[in-house]
Amino acid sequence: MTRLGAIFLALMPHAALACGAPVCLVDPDGLVLPQIITFDDIQAGGGPGFRVDDILPLPGATFGERFAGQIVEDVGTHDQIAGTAFAPLTMMPGDAGQNLSVVRFGGTTVLNGYGAAGYPKREAQGEGAIAVLFDEDQSAFAFDLRGGEAGVALVTFHRRDGTLIGTVPIDPTGEFSVGFIRNRGPDDIAGFIVTNTDPQGLAIDTLRFGKPPNLS
Repeated sequence: MTRLGAIFLALMPHAALACGAPVCLVDPDGLVLPQIITFDDIQAGGGPGFRVDDILPLPGATFGERFAGQIVEDVGTHDQIAGTAFAPLTMMPGDAGQNLSVVRFGGTTVLNGYGAAGYPKREAQGEGAIAVLFDEDQSAFAFDLRGGEAGVALVTFHRRDGTLIGTVPIDPTGEFSVGFIRNRGPDDIAGFIVTNTDPQGLAIDTLRFGKPPNLS
């Protein structure tokens, strides 16, 4: 085993070794993730936020609604994503007014997905899918949930060839951080999608990812 591999296994939360699923929900404080996206340095607005109708590229990752090959289905006012993603995994935006917004409130900035009712309607805010495509494949990442009101969120994980790795539910939702790690540590998470059926919708903040430095 390489020194870097030994360090990674030493830092891996024990829950990842025991959960039995392809991707495990873990305490984010147990992950060493050197890259951070906060959304604080991009254009934002109060209320419904600054509307983003295209994909949103930021250092290390690109944000949108879904991946090419997938379709959006409505469950009430919430987005759900169906279909098989094409290879290579390619980010797609939602329709105009049904993609993303960047919202500033309470001293922080968050990324908000818009559902079928469309921007700036309240019943659409936080009810749209949020997709993330990493520049490089990952084995672990974490982000902050914002606005959860004890609903349910679902995170789906995809390889670069579009195949589905697995899904992890977050139930109940709330205002907290979540971490995810590949069981046994393969670096093949190219992207993920967050959907929800939370009564107030959800936003995300402070995406952490990347690998520990190679100390060998």
